[in-house]
Amino acid sequence: MERRLIGKAASPGIAIGRVVSLRPVSGVPRAGAAPDLERSALRQAIEATKQNLRSMVARLAGDEAAILEFQIAMLEDPELALEAEQFVGEGQPADAAWLRSMDMEMARYRASYDVHFRGRVSDLADIRDGVLSHLRSTPEHDPIEPGQIVVAEDLAPSHFLRMDWTSGGGIALRAGSPASHVAMLARARSIPMVVGLGEAVEGLTGLTVLDGETGMVIGSPVEESLTQAQAQALRLSVGRREAEQRMREPAVTRDGKRLSILLNISSLRELTGLMPEDCDGIGLTRTEFLIESALLDEEAQFRAYAALVRWAAGRVVTIRTLDAGGDKPIPGYSPEGEANSFLGLRGIRLSLSRPDVFLVQLRAILRAAALGPTRILLPMVTLPEEVGEARSLVNIAAEQLARAGLAFVVPPIGIMIEVPAAAMAPEIFPVDFFSIGSNDLEQYACASARDALQLAGHAHNLHPGTLAMMAHVTHFARANKIDLGLCGDAAGNLAMLPTFLEMGIGSFSVAPGCVAELKAAIRNHRASDGTSIVA
Repeated sequence: MERRLIGKAASPGIAIGRVVSLRPVSGVPRAGAAPDLERSALRQAIEATKQNLRSMVARLAGDEAAILEFQIAMLEDPELALEAEQFVGEGQPADAAWLRSMDMEMARYRASYDVHFRGRVSDLADIRDGVLSHLRSTPEHDPIEPGQIVVAEDLAPSHFLRMDWTSGGGIALRAGSPASHVAMLARARSIPMVVGLGEAVEGLTGLTVLDGETGMVIGSPVEESLTQAQAQALRLSVGRREAEQRMREPAVTRDGKRLSILLNISSLRELTGLMPEDCDGIGLTRTEFLIESALLDEEAQFRAYAALVRWAAGRVVTIRTLDAGGDKPIPGYSPEGEANSFLGLRGIRLSLSRPDVFLVQLRAILRAAALGPTRILLPMVTLPEEVGEARSLVNIAAEQLARAGLAFVVPPIGIMIEVPAAAMAPEIFPVDFFSIGSNDLEQYACASARDALQLAGHAHNLHPGTLAMMAHVTHFARANKIDLGLCGDAAGNLAMLPTFLEMGIGSFSVAPGCVAELKAAIRNHRASDGTSIVA
């Protein structure tokens, strides 16, 4: 009998396949040995898990690599295993001690006020299972056949990245979140995903249809439901292929307006297989991922930025200064122990508090700007004084480079519009351009953590209040001839495209995988002069 379950859409697309249910790692518990031997076994299992993650990182790029690098950093913290080693000293086998300590640690994370810590529970579970599989000499999970629909409580990032998605497939989770790491990975690889299905998902077996567009999952579909899903999947597939064939054509609306489509980049590896002609440049460089390990290495940073500028071949490259903090902490740089890291020393606030680090980055950017069109983008700006302080440091960086006899150019400076207060008063900022950061603007405007499943409905598309703020900024920018673009998840949301065109937004910065379909969608719409939007 056909069963229909409704959850939260986390990654669009249609998946049709047989269900496979993931179970937690089990294996045969260890018999235990002397404490010294068990501690040694635990340390070896942790090291083996780190090596596995490093091997995966070498094959990945951008956000995918950054997620696993975050897990490696957690495993390298000696405090993580300290509690487990104490339990071993009390006579417990290494696997039981590790499970007990990690479950306690995950409970502490879940109870944290800080949304960053709550959102990392799945990473801790991933680490727990990786180490446990080595301690018990068992695979972390049974193998998954390509094209299957994976059903689980949640899905760990490393497990997702180990799966073969080349033949399609889908993900149906009892819990999970549309803002989770796995949801982000699924969207990047066009894997349909539905979360928040509850206990009913456990009863799914056999052939299943997963609709990542609406959040519906159909178990044992009748012939009519299956036929409709197959037809929709075919339409989406054909549309995607046609879009990719025209990817290098400009994004021009039905009434002839040319729009700018730029890339969001976190790693040089993300440019592999891409040509500058595929886009209009780079609209967002997430330097907190790109140069995280080279905060005080000016030459390493210059090489990274220079590679982007050379690849762009005369197209603009926008380099956002470090947006560390919130859900992107950098060990040794981001402050520890903040009550709420999203509302604390984050983005430009943190950069201005560490001029030693900020000047290194600014010098490297100014040097790269001598090679081609480059812009500096400041994140998390709230006050005009922050822009003024940043400009002063840019001038200091320029003076230092001049004294050193190095070529440089002082590029235009813009700000991210992601703080509601800034969105409502764009006129107070003396900048050359604006970039609306939809993810954080929506989170702050709706007081809704992006990783909270219970609040996922608050961030469905965009709240009218958030849209009003965006329209206000757009109206001001157009009236004053200030360049403005949109980045974040909303920029690639095709359902919202008519709204943004009506608003008058003419520049979109998206993940490389979104470019072709966004261009295709733009060709099917008319542009607007923005005058019908109340700002």
